[in-house]
Amino acid sequence: MPLKKLNKFRYTLRDTMAFRLTLWSAGIFTVSALGIFFILYFITTSILSKHQDQALFNEISEYSSFLSLKGLETLGTALTLEAESEGVGKCFFRIISLQGEVIFSSNMSAWDNMGISDNTLEKLQNGADYLFETKINAASGHKVRVLYGIIGSDKVLQIGESLEDYELFIALFRNIFFILMPVMIILAALAGWFMAKRAMHGVLEVTRTAVKISKGAFEQRVYAKTKGYEIEQLVMAFNAMLDYIDKLVSGMKDVTDNIAHDLRTPLTRMRGNAEMILSDGGHSPESENIAGNTIEECDRLLEMINTILDISEAETGIMKLNKDSVDISSLIYKVVDIYKYVAEEKKIIFHINVPDRLYVYADSIRISQALANLLDNALKYSFKEKDVYFNAFQKDNQICISIKDSGPGIPEKELSRIWDRLYRGDQSRSQKGLGLGLSLVKAIVKAHNGRVFVLSTEGKGSEFTICLPLDKRDKKTAS
Repeated sequence: MPLKKLNKFRYTLRDTMAFRLTLWSAGIFTVSALGIFFILYFITTSILSKHQDQALFNEISEYSSFLSLKGLETLGTALTLEAESEGVGKCFFRIISLQGEVIFSSNMSAWDNMGISDNTLEKLQNGADYLFETKINAASGHKVRVLYGIIGSDKVLQIGESLEDYELFIALFRNIFFILMPVMIILAALAGWFMAKRAMHGVLEVTRTAVKISKGAFEQRVYAKTKGYEIEQLVMAFNAMLDYIDKLVSGMKDVTDNIAHDLRTPLTRMRGNAEMILSDGGHSPESENIAGNTIEECDRLLEMINTILDISEAETGIMKLNKDSVDISSLIYKVVDIYKYVAEEKKIIFHINVPDRLYVYADSIRISQALANLLDNALKYSFKEKDVYFNAFQKDNQICISIKDSGPGIPEKELSRIWDRLYRGDQSRSQKGLGLGLSLVKAIVKAHNGRVFVLSTEGKGSEFTICLPLDKRDKKTAS
């Protein structure tokens, strides 16, 4: 996929409501999962710590009773056996005096840095029954929970228990969560995408129908399969709006037909009466001159009415187009042939650069009409003994036709208004015209799903370009 198309795809995806809803759902899930993890982590570590401390405290109580019943020597033997059964590196026991003198100690080979805290002994001397400490065993690198507890007069039992198993459990808990977390986020995003697409299905149906209608398919209606109340209301409102617009368009068509009929008939009758005056003869020169002017004005008004009706039909999408595969090269030469005598009078030379095998799917008569209007303007505004250039080329999936003149150009302030109906710029007021030619060109091109634009510089002429969709049905079309 080309980079340009890929960027366009990313931009389109990023701006879809389904994508945003998916991001929101995945984001909310992620924040919620992290919150739950930290709550569970805090609760788990608190429970384990309390359990660990309670177990050590119970041992202090147990060994204190053992000391009073069996004596110090028997207690030392019991502590030695307990340390060996747990593991030399798992726990240790020491019996010390309140002054810090070691009375008994289990195997301390794995606990060489576990000293006796003078500060803790001082607190015990001041009345505390027991105290906890957490240290780091330099040999293993794991934390050690140490408990000092009074077990007899002037005797303190020091119990140290490695937190290695506790740390491994917490690390396993943490690792499992962070391994599963990405998988859960992906699953949540997929689920969110699926739900968002289902929720937006009705909106997409409305959008697709609106696109078809914008291209002239006014009979289209939305039939959403979703049962969501909001979407059903949207579909009903959209279809009701289409029915109303359809009535408006039909009513407008009736009005324009009536206007055409009501105006054409009296104008045609007036023109006929004027022709009778000219054909009968015997009238004064003034009467014949008035009749001639009447015929000319009637023709002008009839042309204006027909053009306005054509523009209205094209803009409202009701213009009938007899589309077929059209050879642009042949069409351009036919239009140029019509105006060759006008060009000869002004000694204007045509330069035509149109390759063969350029086809568009269009109404040849309407496109000829649009090209004729542009060529007529080019000849009208070009200076004598200058050139007019015709070019045609394929760009992406469009065929573009440009007509460049050598006239005075269009002032920048007028460029945005030249497509308006009946608008005539300062330079065009000296030329004959209705001010409808460019409006008709734009309407015809738009009816073909094409586009038209102009590039102009004062004193250097203007270049009008029409771009129409490529005829993909024809295998002869250049690729």
